[in-house]
Amino acid sequence: MTRKKEKHWQNAFSPEMAKKDKVGGTSPFATRRDMPVFIEQSILSLPRICINGGKRGYLIGTEPRVCVQLLNAKPVNCALIE
Repeated sequence: MTRKKEKHWQNAFSPEMAKKDKVGGTSPFATRRDMPVFIEQSILSLPRICINGGKRGYLIGTEPRVCVQLLNAKPVNCALIE
């Protein structure tokens, strides 16, 4: 997870690691093990969002409430206020 702190970005992976390996998010679809899925509360009011479809560069556009209904995503308040 990347967070902004004191005007510097702190990354979980170094640039060298990111070039070597494919790094990024995990698709909430068809995971081998049950994983909790969380969704930022504030995006539930948006008409449409794009989420990872399970393959690098493959995005799925949907209404945010579908994530809650189909994936049992739990709404959380984790966005940083700047």
